[in-house]
Amino acid sequence: MNKEFSAQLVPLAAPASAVRTGLRSIGVVLAGSALVAACAHLSLPLYFTPVPLSLAPFAVLLLGLALSPRLAAATLGAYLAEGALGLPVFAPSPLMAGGIAHLLGPTGGYLLAYPLAACLIAFLWRRSGRGFSAALLSAGAGNLAILACGALWLAALAHLPVRTAIDLTVLPFLPGDALKIAAAAAMAVSIERLRRQGR
Repeated sequence: MNKEFSAQLVPLAAPASAVRTGLRSIGVVLAGSALVAACAHLSLPLYFTPVPLSLAPFAVLLLGLALSPRLAAATLGAYLAEGALGLPVFAPSPLMAGGIAHLLGPTGGYLLAYPLAACLIAFLWRRSGRGFSAALLSAGAGNLAILACGALWLAALAHLPVRTAIDLTVLPFLPGDALKIAAAAAMAVSIERLRRQGR
């Protein structure tokens, strides 16, 4: 192969590589949004709050720790778009219709916080030593963002005092969220070890 022919192949290889990267990113976004949807359907309604107990936040924490900030935000943005279009990706609830109405309902604050939380987790995690403690802190910060947005949203929507909203949307979920944070952190550290071993 002469040098002139090799030089002609270089510009052709770059677009092909970009297409592969783009397709891989689309696949990650779709798979990640499917994971959140599956976890959202693992939910339990609670009689004292309009917010169900759900595994969706766990998926958000895990994706934030596993993906880059941009890809994490895109994945959760795609999840919200799927739900807004009427796909059955949100936690089922007899109190809320699907689609946009679900996003504007009592749990809308949690849902709309997902892309921001995932991006924040990914940002913090990638600027740390990527140990278990760093994963806990990163996931904890993202989870706090989800809870804060959920409480403020419900307070505004239902015209509740912030303290009452916190009692309904934050305090009942803290023990379970601690377990979700620890599980996501442990999985993220394991994934990071596998990545390093594969290099």
